[in-house]
Amino acid sequence: MKVGVLSFAHVHAAGYARLLRDMPGVELLTSDPDADAAPPGEVRGQAFAEQLGVGHVPTYRALFDWGPDAVIVASENSRHRELVELAAKYGVDVLCEKPLATTAEDGEAMVAACREAGVRLGVAYPVRFSPAYAALREAVRSGGTGRVLTVAGANNGGLPAGARAWFVDPVLAGGGAMMDHTVHIADLLDELFAGARAVEVYAQSNNLMYEGEVEVDTAGLVTVRYDNGAVATIDCSWSHPDHHPTWGGLELQLVGEKATVEMDAFGQVVSGFDERNRSGVLLPWGTDLDGAMVRTFLHGAADGGVQVADGEAGLRSLRVALAGYESARQGRPVPLD
Repeated sequence: MKVGVLSFAHVHAAGYARLLRDMPGVELLTSDPDADAAPPGEVRGQAFAEQLGVGHVPTYRALFDWGPDAVIVASENSRHRELVELAAKYGVDVLCEKPLATTAEDGEAMVAACREAGVRLGVAYPVRFSPAYAALREAVRSGGTGRVLTVAGANNGGLPAGARAWFVDPVLAGGGAMMDHTVHIADLLDELFAGARAVEVYAQSNNLMYEGEVEVDTAGLVTVRYDNGAVATIDCSWSHPDHHPTWGGLELQLVGEKATVEMDAFGQVVSGFDERNRSGVLLPWGTDLDGAMVRTFLHGAADGGVQVADGEAGLRSLRVALAGYESARQGRPVPLD
């Protein structure tokens, strides 16, 4: 199977490249033609491919001429549409980094382009494949929790500007922490509720932690009301300090009529702080979520297993984040169609 990685802009691009490089039965090729536009100090393009030990071509056209069976889009958020539509033009299945796009219009166009071309569009929500989420999902689907009343979610992390500066560019990223982190939990709830839909969003955001350093929001709280009666809150902040031992985390506390269930998606780690080197230590031992997601996208899900989020699911989670921004601007709840 031939798989391409389009762009090294995203911080997850290197992980995808390593994963595919070492995956049996997969040939990998990468392309990052926008590397020269990256800020000084960010290693991308051919030089980054050489560091990773993977093949690289200078243009996306050359990569598609190679004849890939699938591609992963890991560009800046605002450039997802052009690359997904390019994959659709060539008739190639595409897994796109989250969020799907920066506007609903772009997201709708991407879904339509892939539908018309008859290619699969997946969105990179690896937390769907967490064993902790699988246990929570089973508790809800089996009726063990009873009707879900509330969910309190937190998807926190550090300010990502040091790794890739475009994350704090309001145009390239489409926003800040609310855009970056709301969508993960919105997707989990979308999958968990299996048919229920978000109907109203209320949100507040600020930039108190990094005022003067970046232009985008770095902290937010999003409240989502669903048509099954459940209400969820999402803490979507870049609140981890530089010395925090982990890059980020995702936790949910679900309250049902019969039980309360808590999950930590990244709890399968040993973490701490190295006093000698004055740095955090993170030793993961659990499930490789990206690996599970990519293998499922390439080879399909096991019977009854979790599916990779499709374009429609990606569009629904994007709409929640966009409604959060609109609510924060207006200071009132925003209905979702």
